[in-house]
Amino acid sequence: MARAQERYVLKEEEQQELARLVRSPKTAQALASRARIILLTGSGKSAEKVASTIGTTTRSVYRWRKRFKDHGLAGLYDRPRTGQPKKLSEKVIKEVLRLSVHCIPDEAAHWSVRLMAKAAGITTWQVRQIWNAADLKPHRLKTFKISHDPQFAEKVLDVVGLYMNPPDNAVVLSVDEKTQIQALDRTQPMLPLRPGQVERRTHDYKRHGTASLYAAFDVLTGKVIGRVTQRHRAKEFLDFMRQIDRAVPKELHLHVILDNSSTHKTPPVKKWLAEHPRIKVHFTPTSASWLNAVETWFSKLERRAIYRGVFTSVKALRDEIHRFIRVHNDQCAKPFRWTKSAALILDAVNNAKLTDTTNQTGH
Repeated sequence: MARAQERYVLKEEEQQELARLVRSPKTAQALASRARIILLTGSGKSAEKVASTIGTTTRSVYRWRKRFKDHGLAGLYDRPRTGQPKKLSEKVIKEVLRLSVHCIPDEAAHWSVRLMAKAAGITTWQVRQIWNAADLKPHRLKTFKISHDPQFAEKVLDVVGLYMNPPDNAVVLSVDEKTQIQALDRTQPMLPLRPGQVERRTHDYKRHGTASLYAAFDVLTGKVIGRVTQRHRAKEFLDFMRQIDRAVPKELHLHVILDNSSTHKTPPVKKWLAEHPRIKVHFTPTSASWLNAVETWFSKLERRAIYRGVFTSVKALRDEIHRFIRVHNDQCAKPFRWTKSAALILDAVNNAKLTDTTNQTGH
């Protein structure tokens, strides 16, 4: 005898969550299928029709309808498996650690959870437990470059000293330029964010030109002085230094932290600095841009305003940069705090050099 058809009335929030599970590419296939069963049932379809539409059995439809009726959305998820997880021997754990650190898989440049599980003959869950316990992250990669500046220690002490103990009656500015910022426009309109759907845009774009940004980050207040230019030359840098000189009260000394770009050391720049003795320049070590505080602000600008921006012209890009600086100064600026002492930095760099030398010699 056929079962009587049950009516399911779904709440609005339940419908939205079920629809999100169905649309999301991150939803497991089995969970998405169960969500579709409930959505189709809620639209009034019989169990037989639902099973035919999804390609499953009516028994499975009845099962997940009952789980949803008894437990709601939580009932659609798999229940935790009973029993104690299989324990790994110390030998297996050591082998996983050895492979992780000293070997690479044949089919890839680094280990993934699935590749390691296959190589070691264990589950992906066990691989994760071993890696978490050892703080191993094979999927992560960081870049570095050791500075070989002969005055590295002196420059680190000088710059870090300005950050941690700024002089009285003075302004400390971290100055740099972000060059070749592209005004990119998408070839088609973006698809907006909505529940269950991330914002989407075309992979291709139209170029409308580039601009360069000179920025001076005040480490005491967090505010920024900016200048957007078409080109990146010593002339533009000198114009920006004149802008800084006008913006800072004359009674205050100026300490300007710069990197070693050639545009910062041309004869006209040196001549102008000699004519303005209140401005003292401090250079970071070569290959040590991380020591320049303005780089952190550039990163924020890139993430929040440029990367996802759509610019139909260089003017639109320039306007957005100026708007971001204005909002930052009015609402977001705060004093810059440098926490790592010069001694700790020098120790870390010396250890890195020692490791690099050891690796090169093979000992």
